[in-house]
Amino acid sequence: MPRNAPSLAARRRFLTVAITGVSTLTLAACGSTFPGGSGGGGFAEPTPGGAMPASGDVIGAGSVRIALILPKSAGGQSAQIAGQLRNAAELALKDFPGADVQIMVKDDAGTTEGGQRAASEAVAQGAQLIIGPLNAVSARGAAEPARAAGVPVVTFTTDTSVASRGVHLIGFLPATDVERIVSYAASQNRKSMAAIVPDDAYGLIVEAAFREQAARSGVRLMGVERYKGDTADIQAKAATVAKLGSSIDSVFVPDAGGNAAMVIQSMVSAGLDRSRVKFLGSGRWNDPASLSSPALAGGWFPAVDPTGSDGFRSRYQANYGSAPGPLAILGYEAVFLAAGLVRNAGAKPFRDDVLLSRNGFLGVTGLFRFKADGTSERGLAVMEVGGGTARIVSPAPKQFAPGS
Repeated sequence: MPRNAPSLAARRRFLTVAITGVSTLTLAACGSTFPGGSGGGGFAEPTPGGAMPASGDVIGAGSVRIALILPKSAGGQSAQIAGQLRNAAELALKDFPGADVQIMVKDDAGTTEGGQRAASEAVAQGAQLIIGPLNAVSARGAAEPARAAGVPVVTFTTDTSVASRGVHLIGFLPATDVERIVSYAASQNRKSMAAIVPDDAYGLIVEAAFREQAARSGVRLMGVERYKGDTADIQAKAATVAKLGSSIDSVFVPDAGGNAAMVIQSMVSAGLDRSRVKFLGSGRWNDPASLSSPALAGGWFPAVDPTGSDGFRSRYQANYGSAPGPLAILGYEAVFLAAGLVRNAGAKPFRDDVLLSRNGFLGVTGLFRFKADGTSERGLAVMEVGGGTARIVSPAPKQFAPGS
């Protein structure tokens, strides 16, 4: 086995595909090289049916064409993420021996017009599935030619306004974070909550989800405050929440580590007793700075089960010499899923009844499934911050509840 090949245990847990009407199938990668080769630009042979040759950057040599649309020429952080997603897609094929797929990497330049152009080219070249784009602007452009051709899209954006039947969001949606952390806290008898959220687009989304989930979980909502980015406003809003005192047993603070720490420190300085109040976060807490912050110690936040994600990060580091960003794992998962469906789902592997399986899929990020409206659901773990690390206090589910 090659030196950087994943362990047997890691290979066995890569991805389980549950397909409606078909037995659950485990797709085990068994090496770090992909028979048939991968990578390399240039032209591939045309597919049956008269499709145009696959031009540009092509990964793999299978018979089923998939487009990967990324903002390669957008510059800045977008281009950096595009490179990581492209690497992750290549790694997925290395980890899936004999994958009968060919990935055509297209550049959308991060624009609506670019997304439309890339998707049109992909359709003309015989793509049966489009993975990407990265952002909502490009995804809106790609959706039109894809929908007209009946080609499903699995996009990385978390903007739910893009989602529709046939345009599926595989990203980590803020509402999923909120549902998991609030329902878990309620199950631990934390039933009297307040929230303090950033006054921006993300804050509006998580606030709406928080209010809805609090009602579903039987939680008493004692107050919600929104803060701007400046220290004075954070301290003022934190003091307002602190005044709730013994009427609350938990506070939802979904911002990133630095701001969340400032909010919590300000509430404690204003008199909130942290020995009896549990602080609840979002996936934004899942970074080294947050985990090492004394202010967040003891807090709970939702996250992907680290078992699969840690293995992915170590393989990426070994193959590409750098750590992957948080979105790279989605590129890996989308391509590995596509390869699995091609192998196991029969004719037209990306048809609706397969992609919308109620059983969902179990991959390196854990359990997930696509909904008919284009959004997605995930099974997340709940973690507790402590000593620079996080430990699992509630494992991620391995299957969705019957009838859900």
